[in-house]
Amino acid sequence: MAKVGAGSEVARKDGVIVGPLRRSVNASQQAKGSIHNDEVATKLGFRGGTVAGSIHLELFPPLLVEAFGPRWFERGSLSIYFVNATTDREAVRAHVGEPPDGGDAQVEAWIEREDGMRVGEGTAAVGDPGDLPALHQRQLDEFPAGELRMFSGLEAGHRFDEADVRLGRELQDTRLRHGQITEPLEWYDAGSPWGGPVASPATMVHLLYQEAARQLGKLSGPSVGLFGAIELRNVDGPVLLDRDYRLSGQIVAVGQSPKTEYVWFDTAADDGDRRVAEMRMLMRWMKASSPRYQ
Repeated sequence: MAKVGAGSEVARKDGVIVGPLRRSVNASQQAKGSIHNDEVATKLGFRGGTVAGSIHLELFPPLLVEAFGPRWFERGSLSIYFVNATTDREAVRAHVGEPPDGGDAQVEAWIEREDGMRVGEGTAAVGDPGDLPALHQRQLDEFPAGELRMFSGLEAGHRFDEADVRLGRELQDTRLRHGQITEPLEWYDAGSPWGGPVASPATMVHLLYQEAARQLGKLSGPSVGLFGAIELRNVDGPVLLDRDYRLSGQIVAVGQSPKTEYVWFDTAADDGDRRVAEMRMLMRWMKASSPRYQ
């Protein structure tokens, strides 16, 4: 288990904090009907089962602690738009711009494959830097909505049913045991400055995504979805394990591209009256996978 902080494997070069090459694991290869399954993904035009974008976010925490200190887990954000998919164990690394010393700041953040191909790009920040994170700056209606078949009638402003959930340790502990967390930190399974184990980025995504995904899945019908962009924001964090949270959220935009129908949505996790974390996500559903486009 790596110690918290960047350590010797993180380099600083030309104003950029650069992480080591890591081979992100496609832990969902055996999931039937999933974009992470080789057979399904190749039929849809991908090179193989894809590594989930949430797994790529696991590259960043040591760099974020190096850039912003532990405060990132309390009031930090990471906002990444995915531009190219990778497959199981392809070597990738994270990059974060060096912020000015002290204070609130936002910097560029991105992921590259070993050959230099951009996998994802956006921003990382702490506190109130004065600029919106990358996904909040992005135009959401890139293509005309047209006639939707999977999400017909779904509009911006639609609210998800709220739900009370408990974020236990089982999922994160299992992923730690099987080496599926790309950059494991000691705070993920031991004590932390906040008293208990901290949720890793992928665990945060799981918490903030699960109810929205379930409700959207009822609308889309049988189809293959994938993450197009993820923005995590610690509002009054960190997100701790073995805690109960109230989940809420709403649709921000709905549309389609030549190959997909997509939904942008915001979700939040509250602990009582306290807003702990928020997420903005872009989900895409492949038209070629839906019976409604056959």
